[in-house]
Amino acid sequence: MNPLNSFRVALRAILRNKLRSFLTTLGIVIGVGAVIAMMAIGAGAKAQVEQAFAAMGTNVLIVLPGSTSAGGVRGGFGSMATLTWDDLDAIRTEVATVKRAAPSLRASLPVVSEDQNWTTSVTGTSPEYFDIRTWPIALGTAFTQSDVDGGAKVIVLGQTVVDKLYGPNANPVGQTVRVGSTPFQVVGVVAKKGQSATGQDYDDAAFIPFSTFAQKVQGGLGKFLQGQVMVEATGADTTTRAQQDITALLRDRHHLARGADDDFSIRNLSEIADARQQGTQTMTLLLASVAAVSLLVGGIGIMNIMLVSVTERTREIGIRMAVGAEPHHILTQFLIEALALSLAGGLIGVAGGIGAATWLANRFQWPVLLQPDVIGVSVGFSALVGVAFGIYPARKASRLDPIEALRFE
Repeated sequence: MNPLNSFRVALRAILRNKLRSFLTTLGIVIGVGAVIAMMAIGAGAKAQVEQAFAAMGTNVLIVLPGSTSAGGVRGGFGSMATLTWDDLDAIRTEVATVKRAAPSLRASLPVVSEDQNWTTSVTGTSPEYFDIRTWPIALGTAFTQSDVDGGAKVIVLGQTVVDKLYGPNANPVGQTVRVGSTPFQVVGVVAKKGQSATGQDYDDAAFIPFSTFAQKVQGGLGKFLQGQVMVEATGADTTTRAQQDITALLRDRHHLARGADDDFSIRNLSEIADARQQGTQTMTLLLASVAAVSLLVGGIGIMNIMLVSVTERTREIGIRMAVGAEPHHILTQFLIEALALSLAGGLIGVAGGIGAATWLANRFQWPVLLQPDVIGVSVGFSALVGVAFGIYPARKASRLDPIEALRFE
């Protein structure tokens, strides 16, 4: 008996009891579908985390000033100015693992055009800020170092601010807006960046030279930098080293004794991203492991129904052997039946898993990323389960004595 004939016989036996065959494969269907849906949701969440932190910029460190302490009440980092402009220059020039550094001075202020106004986050910074944040200019240009040195009244707008002041698809370059009571000329519009993982709209922002910010918005603190410092390391593999180098530099410059607490804080966005990704990956693997149990349950169901099938078809097996079928023919036939059941369940599970993932994405606005390799592994594993749990019933059928089988009632 050639394999094609064995497949036809196996298929005929499966279709003889359609409902029983479907119920047998149900465990495989649920297992494969659940694995694909959970892995798709997990991969989508991981991609969303990567995208959110990529929007902040790559290899980025944020240096925050110190905290206040008065009357037994301590403020958080940033509540006391401890960073100086000389600290910023030292970070730029004395730390070999730092590629760029820029100040970030922020205030929430109304930005007013001729007949519209919008309150947004106004940031005083330097031209390096846009490179650190990997934030290209969509229209016009960014302000330059000469603008910073001269305290020029120029401004770069985010796309949300442009939409609120001028409407969608407007080009405000060359227009004049007021920040508070100070007029600024719009020199550029940054490319649309979207939202952060916490829902913050990155495009709801405006940027001016930090020198102008200090003079017209914030009021000077002399040598102190009333804000934070954005730092870009030279590479992904040097981000942690850059954090250590900056810490050592600032402790030395601030004359902190050994064992004394830092009067500043450094946030490593790469570490935060890794932590969130690991949490997402752990949850995905946990859900996938639970779903994989369904595959094993489905395999046990296949073995059970194949044992029942062997008992029901004992006389048929005896007749086949009597007319010349060899034991390996019987073994192949029953293995093909088990494999067909598990593969059918796997394919139905794939369709169900993709459908479930798509429905969840649309219903709850969850990110979903289908992975062809996961689909392939799931189908392959379902076939392996079918063969593994089908071997025992197939061997039992192939070892039946033809005479005893023919006598079986």
